[in-house]
Amino acid sequence: MTIETLSTNRSHGGTQGVYKHASLATGTDMIFAVFVPDHSPGAKLPVLWYLSGLTCTHANVMEKGEYRAACAEHGVIFIAPDTSPRGEGVPDDPDAAYDFGLGAGFYVDATEEPWAKNYRMRSYVEDELPSLVLRNFASADLTRQAITGHSMGGHGALTIGLRNQNRFRSVSAFSPIVAPSRCPWGEKALTGYLGRDREDWQAYDACALLDQGLRVPDLLVDQGDADNFLAEQLKTGLLVEACERAGQKAEIRMQPGYDHSYYFISTFMAEHVAWHAERLKA
Repeated sequence: MTIETLSTNRSHGGTQGVYKHASLATGTDMIFAVFVPDHSPGAKLPVLWYLSGLTCTHANVMEKGEYRAACAEHGVIFIAPDTSPRGEGVPDDPDAAYDFGLGAGFYVDATEEPWAKNYRMRSYVEDELPSLVLRNFASADLTRQAITGHSMGGHGALTIGLRNQNRFRSVSAFSPIVAPSRCPWGEKALTGYLGRDREDWQAYDACALLDQGLRVPDLLVDQGDADNFLAEQLKTGLLVEACERAGQKAEIRMQPGYDHSYYFISTFMAEHVAWHAERLKA
């Protein structure tokens, strides 16, 4: 499978690239961003995946996430895919709502029509894109992977990390949706993509996965206490309780005065990169 280079830019002693390819998982073209720090010929670098939130593309974190200096310092490749399939013929929310359809894939493999054909972000992120990276980025060491994300992408990072606990050495999240089965965003998305049987939702609910016995090697979560989505949608306390019940090693930090925006994410991004880099050492 070939990729098309859309752009490359020098930044912080590395190369920020944006790439496009035809995805078999989604049946569409997909765009993703990769930052590769400068390295010695033949060197292998660990990989940190970043999953974005509602309405976002690869570009949001690339332009506002402030990760490159930290990735260059620690020698970590940073990969940011899109949040959902896009393109002509891809179904969208009939009311053009921001929390369903385009930009709101929720990192699930949809089973309901008309979403099932294209909305297969679980397969894309877990299987197709890593295989593509392995074939096209010689410096990427996929024996050393970590994953992070924001909001809907934090939900994705938690659930993908838990379902693939032997793949990721560490998992982190910014303002994650921790229990989509118990919040309006998640209930709308999971009903639409998966149907009304709540048993089918459990594979996409981090708290449920922890209660089922799944674990990750190490977990870091940052949540702003001034986030206007905290009480109704994010419900960080449910993750605290689930980790305590499960005995899951976790550092869950409430950050005073911070909201849901990239002002918050960029403030703590370097800490997350450094935290993952420590766990990604050979």
